[in-house]
Amino acid sequence: MTKDSRLKTPDLVRCHWPGNDELYIKYHDEEWGKTTHDDKILFEFLTLESAQAGLSWITILRRRENYRKAYADFDVQKVAAFNDEDVARLLNDEGIIRNRLKVASSISNAKLFIDIQKEFGSFDKYLYSFMPDGKPINNTSGSLPASTPISDAISKDMKKRGFKFFGTTICYAHMQATGMVNDHIPGCSFK
Repeated sequence: MTKDSRLKTPDLVRCHWPGNDELYIKYHDEEWGKTTHDDKILFEFLTLESAQAGLSWITILRRRENYRKAYADFDVQKVAAFNDEDVARLLNDEGIIRNRLKVASSISNAKLFIDIQKEFGSFDKYLYSFMPDGKPINNTSGSLPASTPISDAISKDMKKRGFKFFGTTICYAHMQATGMVNDHIPGCSFK
C-alpha cells in the first residue's frame, strides 16, 4: 500500500485507536495482536514497553529505530553486558528516552530475561505458562481492558524476580503487542 492508501480503503475496518497516524496504522495493521513466540521480539517489546511507562506508546514507536541502534538490535546478551560506559552513552542518546532509572532497568531486565530463558527454556515458554492451555486469547468482547488477572499474575511474578517498569498495565500492553491477547475490535480487517 502506498502512503495514505490505508486511510482511503473504504472496505477496510480498523480499530479506532491508530487514528490517522501512518506509523500507528502500520503498527496496528502489521504487528499489534499478531502472535509471536520469538524471544528477540519479546525482549524488544519488554524494553520498549518498559520505556513507555508514563508516556504514550506513539512516543516510543516514533523512537523505535533509535532504540534498535542504541540497544544492539535488542540482542539480549549484548544488552545484559552493557556497562557504565554504555549507560552514559544511552543517557546522552537524544533518540531514546533518557531516564536513568529506565536505562538501568533495561540492562537489569535483560539479565533477568536471560535467567528466565535458562529456567524455562525460553522467555516465551515462561509467558505462556500463565496462559489458559498455553495459548493466546482472542478477546471477542470489544472492550480493551487496561489489565487482566493474567497480566496481574505475570507482572507480580516478574516483580518478584526483580523486573522494573513492568506493572500490570505495561504487561497487558506487552501481551497485546505480542499477540498473547488479540484485542482487535470485532470486525477489524486485521484481527
